[in-house]
Amino acid sequence: MCLAAGATTLLDQAVLTIAVPSMRQSLQATGADVQWIVAGYSLAFGLALVPGGSLGDLHGRKHLLMTGMAVFLLAGVTAATAAGPGTVIGARLAQGAAAGLVNAQVIGTVQDVFHGPARGRALGLYAVTGGVATALGPPLGGGLVAGLGPEAGWRCCLLLSPPCALLTLTLAGRRLPPSRRTARSSRLDVLGLSLLCGCTLTLMVPFIRTPDSGAQALLWGTMPCALAAVLAVQQRLRVRRGRQPLVHPALTSSKPYMLGTAVAMAQFGSSLAAFLVLTVFLQDGLGLSALLTAVITLPGAVGMGLSSALAWRLVRRIGPRTVTVGLALGAGASLTGAAVALWVPAAVLPTALAGTQLMSGVAGGITVSPNQAQVLEHAPPQAAGVGGGILQMAQRIAAAVCLTAVPAVYLHVASGPPGGGHDRAGYALACCVCAGLLGVALLLSLRRDATPPSRPMAPVPVHHADETPFSKEAT
Repeated sequence: MCLAAGATTLLDQAVLTIAVPSMRQSLQATGADVQWIVAGYSLAFGLALVPGGSLGDLHGRKHLLMTGMAVFLLAGVTAATAAGPGTVIGARLAQGAAAGLVNAQVIGTVQDVFHGPARGRALGLYAVTGGVATALGPPLGGGLVAGLGPEAGWRCCLLLSPPCALLTLTLAGRRLPPSRRTARSSRLDVLGLSLLCGCTLTLMVPFIRTPDSGAQALLWGTMPCALAAVLAVQQRLRVRRGRQPLVHPALTSSKPYMLGTAVAMAQFGSSLAAFLVLTVFLQDGLGLSALLTAVITLPGAVGMGLSSALAWRLVRRIGPRTVTVGLALGAGASLTGAAVALWVPAAVLPTALAGTQLMSGVAGGITVSPNQAQVLEHAPPQAAGVGGGILQMAQRIAAAVCLTAVPAVYLHVASGPPGGGHDRAGYALACCVCAGLLGVALLLSLRRDATPPSRPMAPVPVHHADETPFSKEAT
């Protein structure tokens, strides 16, 4: 059931990417409308993750997951039948928030139900399912647009998710364990949630809608720093008063958790940005159809599926260094893509790019699921939902940044005079930027490999009116 929920919400975003040009033409949407349709989903997704995880820790997960999936289903139908861009934007924002709520419960449920090696395998399967769904989305979208035409194609792309959501709801009602509270306190940290959501919002919005002036850019840059500082102080005060903090100290004090989250951010952001630039390069730069673009990207999905199935055998042999190997392979694939774009003849360029996609897919399969399992091993049971929510929220922030910055690099170089190879040069430079991000992730992974395992932290003392407070020695 958890795998079905993850695949449903992540496939929905991926399948729409390749249908965006058709949707824009059909709805007569502006560039800003399209930006909000695509990035608004990720924005709402990221904002809902930590509140969703916290609510699941406090009140149980089953009913929250089913509520989120029901909203996701209704919003998907609304978006697919919309007559104007405003309706699609509103529906996609609702879908993103519902998807964030659902995925926070999925991570928390896996943490609650599985333990030891079984938890690692379950988290790995969840990550693999999401990765394969993300990789399969564009080929599916391209096939629908090519087979049904632009008008019906993009609407059917959005209608792929409702049947999957219905299946997930049925499985959740039958298979999910009854809701139970895992947090020690039933009081929600409303102020902490508000500060964290504000920090996330002010981080992501400038990359979705570019500031109009330097003063606005400075304001947007200052606000998340100020909110983060206030949040840190508020969380410390909450711990001193014996209340359950939103961000559990075991998360921020764990180097493996923090370094692993940073690795996930760099890998997730670079992979999404590289794929978006590739689709633009193939369709606008080389003039290929949506269907042929989907065919070129398909080896990435195949490679990820195969390598993900074999990744845990590699983990058993070399342990945490598996992630480092995957990141090195991913950086090599990006640099190979840059070389291919610059020097391979046009006649065989699509085939060569399909080969680099295969390399990237293999690297992603080796990296994603082992890294996620390693990160979430360091989330304490009473903060399982929040720990998973913070990890995914960090990835969504990275996606918002990279999906704006890396395509901007490509478009800046590719906007030169026709016939000068500017499209190829722009794609090569974008690949180098993505390789640089993976290089940073590689260094962070090496540092994590060298970090001694951290000791589990004792639960945060929580004062209840009908209980004796924990002593200071207990913490």
